[in-house]
Amino acid sequence: MSGQFAVRGMNYCVNEWGDANLPLLVYLHGWADTGSTFQFVVDALGGDWHVVAPDWRGFGRSSCECTSYWFPDYVADLHALLELFSPDEPVRLVGHSMGANVASLYAGTMPERVRAFVNVEGFGLKDSDPDEAPGRYRSWIERSLEAPTFSEYANLDVLAQRIQKRYPAMGGGAAAFVAREWASEGADGTVRLRADRRHKLPNPVLYRRAEAEACCRAITADTLLVVGSESTFAEDIGSSVERMFPGASHASIDGAGHMLHFEAPRALAGVIEDFLQPSL
Repeated sequence: MSGQFAVRGMNYCVNEWGDANLPLLVYLHGWADTGSTFQFVVDALGGDWHVVAPDWRGFGRSSCECTSYWFPDYVADLHALLELFSPDEPVRLVGHSMGANVASLYAGTMPERVRAFVNVEGFGLKDSDPDEAPGRYRSWIERSLEAPTFSEYANLDVLAQRIQKRYPAMGGGAAAFVAREWASEGADGTVRLRADRRHKLPNPVLYRRAEAEACCRAITADTLLVVGSESTFAEDIGSSVERMFPGASHASIDGAGHMLHFEAPRALAGVIEDFLQPSL
């Protein structure tokens, strides 16, 4: 089921599975995804959990009257959401890609609020060069005048076929489910992604890896880093991943790329539960 919650002036859509009295697991999706597509992993979980998976601001069914999307806002949104769902107890976080990067910053900023953290393919970005700043600001201003758009599709079947082609391990039914969660059909019949086009603007603020690493080193929760054996995300960043998460455990899932919750949901569910079991 899903519900709408007032969070920092926005209507946040939060997807939920399981009874609220069960152990809480909070899942944070990646860029242009939705919380609801964690469904495949939820179906594969062996234990009984209360799973909470928000749609980030401006994605899925969460609204946002924003002109820009700032990473600190995601961190603050997460804090507000956790105050709603677990005001008194530290939580178990599972984040994928962008969601894992948000969770990493949060877990270091508010370490007392996180009991355990599973980071799935979210290890920051390559460091930026300060000399790029003038051009980045200019690009952001100029492109903001007419924000780029996401692709449109003739119908949901076309989008589902595109998803299945990109992730062959998914069955047709799973791809159709993701298409329905990612997109909606307009009055003219055209299918458009549920994503604010301003997400595609360049971030005017350069990525400062040293700051992200400082936050991650402040994490006190038990941490697991999960990669897909076919993904290059971690190796593209390089050895600084080890410096970023000292003492973290590691797991690799064979035959999967970056979108492990699509490509290997059963294996991912097993890795998550094995790691979180001691925190129960």
